[in-house]
Amino acid sequence: MYLYFIFMFYFSGLLIFCLSGKHFLMMLLSLEFLVLGLFLMVFYFLKSFGFELYFSMIFIIFCVCEGALGLSILVSLIRTHGNDYFKSFNFLQC
Repeated sequence: MYLYFIFMFYFSGLLIFCLSGKHFLMMLLSLEFLVLGLFLMVFYFLKSFGFELYFSMIFIIFCVCEGALGLSILVSLIRTHGNDYFKSFNFLQC
């Protein structure tokens, strides 16, 4: 039963990620929601088969680093462009 809720958690995060393409901050938050769902799946898998939980600790460390990198990119984009709308960015320009 827990696995059903974890899959629903993950797919709702995926739906939010696909539908929130307007703001960069909303995409980062939904990406963290996805990562949390993946962490719960990995934790449930390791716990159910009796494996050690060191991999889940390493996974959450990488998730924190990914979140910090995303926030630093968000801050630099807001400083250079003034907002976090995807429509105002021109990625083809050097």
